[in-house]
Amino acid sequence: MAVVYIGLGSNMGNRNENLKKAVDCILERSDSSLVAASSIKETKAVDFEDQPDFLNQVIKVRTELHPLELLSLLKVIESDLGRIYRFPKGPREIDLDILLYDDMIIEEEILKVPHPEILNRSFILEHLIELNSELADPVSKKKYSEVLYYGGF
Repeated sequence: MAVVYIGLGSNMGNRNENLKKAVDCILERSDSSLVAASSIKETKAVDFEDQPDFLNQVIKVRTELHPLELLSLLKVIESDLGRIYRFPKGPREIDLDILLYDDMIIEEEILKVPHPEILNRSFILEHLIELNSELADPVSKKKYSEVLYYGGF
């Protein structure tokens, strides 16, 4: 079974409920087991800043789904939970991203792992470190805690 870190975010509707429903759906539909869940943090929107604040969380799961199967399932869950694609980086009822999948490096057109925004989002780094302080970037092998607290690569 693979160990996967999934990022969750919501800034539309009942944000807490959206995160909870998403976690429940991921576990039920993927037959995955929850290893750990980070705290939930409120963050300002980045890239397109003129929108409501987000609630963000990261979960660590064990799954037998292959990366592209998991991605497909996450997109279905987003749709089922009412995500409306308004415009890139716009408001989202729910946003689900594969951040890490074991130590794999994936460069597909529709899926890049590690997620390309991990190093640009301190809240993602904080969540990952909360779940595993020894977690390291699969590409550089540098610990995420070093990246967050002592500066990039």
